[in-house]
Amino acid sequence: PKKYFVTRHRGAVTWAAEGGVKARKVLMENFDVAVVQPGDIVMGTLPVHLAARVNARGGHYWHLAMEIPPELRGEELSADDMRACHARLEEFAVKA
Repeated sequence: PKKYFVTRHRGAVTWAAEGGVKARKVLMENFDVAVVQPGDIVMGTLPVHLAARVNARGGHYWHLAMEIPPELRGEELSADDMRACHARLEEFAVKA
């Protein structure tokens, strides 16, 4: 199985690398759900309809979850900011 880390944020890529996440880095705008095969793992912050498609194709979706305070919402976060916001990968099963 392949692992993909899908994001458009530089801080998330740094956070993942520093945290030992071993995956192909894919920019959100270049991610095609059609590449997902059964058993593949897709990590990041996908829109819910794309996460459902990952699961429908037999892949596993691991969401990059954080507790972001209101004053940081909409801001570009660094890896340090993400750690302060308790960034973590949590598996979700999403069904349309």
